[in-house]
Amino acid sequence: MFKMKKHIRLSKEDMIFNILSYSIITVLIFICLYPLWYVACASISEPTIVAASHGILLWPKQITMFAYQKVFANKEIWYSYANTIFYTFAGTALNIILTSMLAYALSHKNIMLKKPLTLFVMFTMFFNGGMIPTYLVIRNLGLLNTRIAVLLPGLVSVFNFIIMRTHFESLPGELEESAKIDGANYWTTFTKIILPVSKATIAVMVLYYGVSHWNSWFNEMLYLPNTREYWPLALITREIIMASSSAAMSDGSAITQEVADAIKYATIVISTLPIICLYPFLQKYFAKGVMMGSVKG
Repeated sequence: MFKMKKHIRLSKEDMIFNILSYSIITVLIFICLYPLWYVACASISEPTIVAASHGILLWPKQITMFAYQKVFANKEIWYSYANTIFYTFAGTALNIILTSMLAYALSHKNIMLKKPLTLFVMFTMFFNGGMIPTYLVIRNLGLLNTRIAVLLPGLVSVFNFIIMRTHFESLPGELEESAKIDGANYWTTFTKIILPVSKATIAVMVLYYGVSHWNSWFNEMLYLPNTREYWPLALITREIIMASSSAAMSDGSAITQEVADAIKYATIVISTLPIICLYPFLQKYFAKGVMMGSVKG
């Protein structure tokens, strides 16, 4: 016997609510996606046509790769891309290692001075030394114009620490008890049992930290003033965007405003495309990891 599906008859108020909800969501989706679509289309369209479109470009017109050729011909793009990849991978790895170790240590109930240590870590979430004292510390340590100055500050995000610690606290205590019975120490338990069952939360941390490192430019501008070869892609992109307002490239060559804008759009696409491509692979872990790390139960 086939079961007939019952159709739920919506009331007039429910229909009006659904129509308004879907309409608002559609508008919000368009508002969020159109700037990305416009930049992508403008980067491969004829610059003069883009300038005449006045911000309305629904599809590419007179496709040309001139802007991308100009961008890739710039050697700074290549080494800044390599620097960004290094900062993202090295920084994210250090962040995950230190955040997970700290969260695991402070997730145990019987640890000595757990509450004072947790409050000490939480304090830094609301109060910090500020930009100038931090800069003075980096300078006095002799780390200016070095890659360490980019990786060292902010190795542990308190917000991410809270998510990961809450996740560790929500894990069944029997996992560690069984490991202790088998003779495993804390390090073995942490690496062989706790981390493998925390892949979803770790994936979220990788996304948070990775995006932060990929888009970072302010610290690099402060701590790498005299080592341009260490600049990341985001800082080079900022310089290109600022140069496009005066229709001049970083090497001093004069160009038209339309070409400068096209180069700006192409640079933005190049700098954001890797993160956009990475997100779908981590998206399935995103909601699960955030919920596991934010709700104790």
